[in-house]
Amino acid sequence: MNQSPHWRPISDLPVVASLLEIMLYEDEGQYRTLRECRPRPYVLDDETVERVIQDFTDQKADLSLFRQQLSHWLEGDLSASEQREVERLQGCVAKLRELAESVLSLAEELKQGTIERVLSKGDGELGLEFLLGKRKL
Repeated sequence: MNQSPHWRPISDLPVVASLLEIMLYEDEGQYRTLRECRPRPYVLDDETVERVIQDFTDQKADLSLFRQQLSHWLEGDLSASEQREVERLQGCVAKLRELAESVLSLAEELKQGTIERVLSKGDGELGLEFLLGKRKL
């Protein structure tokens, strides 16, 4: 099904700005939280990590819609302040894309050490990992 986009009017610029700013704030918080888990990935479970991966994969795909809308607005007749705001939001979308890629990469790393992964290993394997410095208490 090939549908043409439903472009939003420039009057929706404040709504789009608010959405993108909230997304950026929340994504930065999620990334900080995941980074704090890096030394102890076993505090996470498989379901949580998979949900993060799914959410950020979906969000990354949705960012192209925001990018297209912002580009569409730039093609129109904007005031100087509207143009500055749209350009600022394009930078926000770029940051969101980079952040999504960082979160996805980190989540893939953390997925290897979730509590389910640790519990599936035998005592000997865990002991050897500890002695080799691959696992910390």
